[in-house]
Amino acid sequence: MKIHIAPPYFLSPTHPITVNLIGCGGTGTQVLSALGRIDHCLKALNKPGLYITVYDPDIVTPANIGRQLFCKADLGLNKAFVMVSRMNAFWGTAWDAIAEKFNEENARSCNITISCVDNLKSRKEIAKILKQQSKYNQTAYPYKTAYYWMDFGNGRETGQVILGTVQKIKHPKSKEWDIIDSLPTFIERYDVKKIDEKDSGPSCSVAEALNSQDLFINSSLAQDGCDLLWQLLKNGSTNKAGLYKNLALMNTNAIPL
Repeated sequence: MKIHIAPPYFLSPTHPITVNLIGCGGTGTQVLSALGRIDHCLKALNKPGLYITVYDPDIVTPANIGRQLFCKADLGLNKAFVMVSRMNAFWGTAWDAIAEKFNEENARSCNITISCVDNLKSRKEIAKILKQQSKYNQTAYPYKTAYYWMDFGNGRETGQVILGTVQKIKHPKSKEWDIIDSLPTFIERYDVKKIDEKDSGPSCSVAEALNSQDLFINSSLAQDGCDLLWQLLKNGSTNKAGLYKNLALMNTNAIPL
């Protein structure tokens, strides 16, 4: 049986696992909410929990209310600032918000990068930055070592979550298990040349937004993707590299290793 085992640091971390969440919109707000629950439950298991940094340059508009976790009082405010402030107040955390697009200048090296972006260009930029971070020798600062990239992407009623490794995570060979030390990232798994690079662009109204993405595709995808992350952090291993979801058919299919 194939299995991927988390890095030794994840099995007994000395610091909170560091996470960069890139994008705080339809999926990102739902993912951040789930990360708050993961952090709380990891601490209940006597683990250090998570430290999150959220990146998003956008402000809340009327079209965001309903599909994303914002209300009228948030209008005109930065999305990352609103959500991180809310999470810190609710859970008593001290997470950080960066009201800018994720780029080489502001990218903090972290253990897990989670992207909730809507275009290929952003994913390519993330891949470039993570490739650079994977070369750093950060054994003295394990909470800065880049291990995983989890990418969320969706259309109107379908979506996928891809868990990939930024660098090989080596473990001793096992007679019982076929240990997989490297998982392809979104960029490595698909022929990105065939993907349309046009940005989805902002919607001008809730009705327009719902025509491009149905109401619960983001939240259902976020729940299943974060469950995969939870199992990896709680159990220290996984036999899945992501999932595909079709909300219209009510189907969720795991991506095997």
